[in-house]
Amino acid sequence: MNIVETILARASGKTSVSPDDVVFANVDKVMVHDVSGPGVLKVFDKLKKQGISVDKLWDPKKVWVAEDHFVPSAEKVSAENIVKLSNFTKNFGIEKHFKYGMGQYGICHTLSHEEAMVMPGDVYVGGDSHTNTTGALGAFACGLGHTDIAYVLLNGKIWFKIPETYYFKLNGKLPDHVMAKDLILKIIGEIGTDGGAYRTMQFGGTGVDAMSVESRLTLCNMTTEAGAKNGIVEPDQKVVDYLESRGATNIKLTHGDSDAEYAKVFEYESEEMEPIVAKPFSPENISIVRETPSVELDKSYIGSCTGAKYEDLEAAAKILKGRKVKIRTEILPAAISIYQRAMENGLLKIFLDAGVTVGPPTCGACCGAHMGVLAKDEICISTTNRNFPGRMGHVESQTYLSSPMVAAASAVTGKITDPRDL
Repeated sequence: MNIVETILARASGKTSVSPDDVVFANVDKVMVHDVSGPGVLKVFDKLKKQGISVDKLWDPKKVWVAEDHFVPSAEKVSAENIVKLSNFTKNFGIEKHFKYGMGQYGICHTLSHEEAMVMPGDVYVGGDSHTNTTGALGAFACGLGHTDIAYVLLNGKIWFKIPETYYFKLNGKLPDHVMAKDLILKIIGEIGTDGGAYRTMQFGGTGVDAMSVESRLTLCNMTTEAGAKNGIVEPDQKVVDYLESRGATNIKLTHGDSDAEYAKVFEYESEEMEPIVAKPFSPENISIVRETPSVELDKSYIGSCTGAKYEDLEAAAKILKGRKVKIRTEILPAAISIYQRAMENGLLKIFLDAGVTVGPPTCGACCGAHMGVLAKDEICISTTNRNFPGRMGHVESQTYLSSPMVAAASAVTGKITDPRDL
């Protein structure tokens, strides 16, 4: 069995499983945020009306809550949702509540690893499609809808059909000017936004082995944009070191069998990789940066669970140091812990000196909610993960997806720019 089959077999009490088997698996961790939480509570209300008890969660210690999408509160409804979420954690005894304004908060898919909330081998589900991100730690991580999350909260388990697995092998370390974002955009451009539909996308090879944990997180994050059930990387000592540095102990690694079988294998050579953008209006609409028509930009955005990890900020700082941006540029670290580290190490000064606006951790602009949405006809280059019409604001705006290095280089020139050309 491969690693996902191994994890789901363990979680369902079976000695082996195969693709298309249906299993009832125990869940190790579950997450809700300020969008999915209120939706789950509506499901609870419906169950109450049917006479079903929703007074107790299966295990409050395995549940954690993040306030991230509409923080700081964008308007009255989002403010009320934060109150609902706060009451939810109090009423059900949930201890891990990353509350906005209480010192340690951030984007849920960043907190999962920054705060060591999820361990290798876990079955981890969240009320958000980009829960896939955390598969980079060697967990089976996927997003579920409100009804399924409500069921997990009450029962601690949920059914899965065992997905078949596509294996993406990267040979050799990526060049300095190429990031994991470029690789995952290339993959999505090749297989399409439905190419991973209800499949596991597993990443490996010497190139992935050489990657940092944060780069692997970028790969797994955007398996969602390929329609995948989940993304995953076999855990190694880098994962152990990463989690231990964040307070985790007794970390046990789960691996697939050495003779594991995959439905399909895709192979890439690092030396052939170049910076890539995804043009409007799809992550699969890719183009090599140097072959992309010159486009006058209105904004550069470096943020989100996809593109505002500490490593991403470092990459942007290397480009921006000693330079000035020509367009409106916003950088929002993905968690307070990252924000603090960037401040202590001088990255924020580099950004501010370059003319960048630095903001708090939030999903606001990425989901077109607040704090940086686009107006009609505006064109943005962004480190986020989606660029369909209206994703970051007005339905007639345009978003180009890129790595933090490309977004930073483009901010300096005001046009889509390969970092090598500065």
